[in-house]
Amino acid sequence: MKDFLNWHTKKSKLDIIEQRPYFHEGEVWYTSLGLNIGYEQDGKGLDYLRPVLIVRKFNNDVCWIVPLTHTPKDNIFYVHITVIGKSSTAILSQLKLLDARRFSHMIDKISDEDFKLVTKKLKGLIP
Repeated sequence: MKDFLNWHTKKSKLDIIEQRPYFHEGEVWYTSLGLNIGYEQDGKGLDYLRPVLIVRKFNNDVCWIVPLTHTPKDNIFYVHITVIGKSSTAILSQLKLLDARRFSHMIDKISDEDFKLVTKKLKGLIP
């Protein structure tokens, strides 16, 4: 069973952070995604961290992200990219708005080619 109470405590601490890190589109960050419902991607460890790709920055506070996984998947909802020289998969179907207070630390910046591929495939999912 998931420990939602522990995640709530962590999330409450994130909410009072005043200083947000500076971030850019195309960067990969470890982010406190927390515990979620059903098939939504969870974070792991004490800080509920998961790597995410920033796909659209709206301002210094919020952005759209897609979670990443090392598990290769092949269909229209996933796209393969390289992060720190290793194969990774962006989970396009889990596009999400995040506040930058959830960001822990930057891991990498993906190539322009990979970023263009991700945004092209995301646009292709919109009817």
